[in-house]
Amino acid sequence: MPLLFLSHFVHQTFHRALSHVSSITVSSPAELHASTGDTVSLSCTFSSTSRPTSKMTVDWSYRPQTGGPPETIFHFSSRAFPPLVGQFSGRIQWRGSPAKGEASISLINSTLNDNGTYTCSVRNPPDVHGSPNSHTVLTVIPKAPSIRFSDVAVLLFLILIPSTILTLVLIGRIFCPRRQHSQSKGYRSAIEITEGEEEDIYPAGGKPTGCTCCDLYLTDSESENDYTDMKTNTPIHEDYAESQC
Repeated sequence: MPLLFLSHFVHQTFHRALSHVSSITVSSPAELHASTGDTVSLSCTFSSTSRPTSKMTVDWSYRPQTGGPPETIFHFSSRAFPPLVGQFSGRIQWRGSPAKGEASISLINSTLNDNGTYTCSVRNPPDVHGSPNSHTVLTVIPKAPSIRFSDVAVLLFLILIPSTILTLVLIGRIFCPRRQHSQSKGYRSAIEITEGEEEDIYPAGGKPTGCTCCDLYLTDSESENDYTDMKTNTPIHEDYAESQC
């Protein structure tokens, strides 16, 4: 009987002692995905029955995807202590707020070397039981290439190309008629030569003194008048030759 009373007394004392000890719960996303160069938010929240005090601590550790022991990359105790050396130096920012149950951090400019498991650990005495740790697996993939046009490139594209096409069209309309005119002038027949151009074709003293029957047939009305004037000054034997034609 005394042993039974003693056992009951110890059991009650143990439960009374546990009633003064609270537990803490820490949670974070199981997986995160990001692209190289992104800023990754490593979220971590906790709940505790005790109000956070200056004794509360937050630790973030990292284990590479290839394996190996974890390494501490961030520590918080009343203030933030980011890493000063290593691959995370200058790339970890404190985003937590203990009063709101936040213990998150940000990873700036993520790289492929950042793939691995990140563990958030929160201690808030007297909360020493429960689940003070939470794990997040981060997967970083290469960023897909994308074509981006700046405002200047778009402006040049919209102005330069239409203006170039318009310029080419104007140049073509200016030079093509001149070329056709020069080609047609080189192949003009005898009946297309005007009176003013005869001096250029026939040099001084080399102008023909007579006209053939074919010339009479091909001349137009204006040429016939010129021929009549020339006939009055033609010698008799040339006039005779024309009548024979």
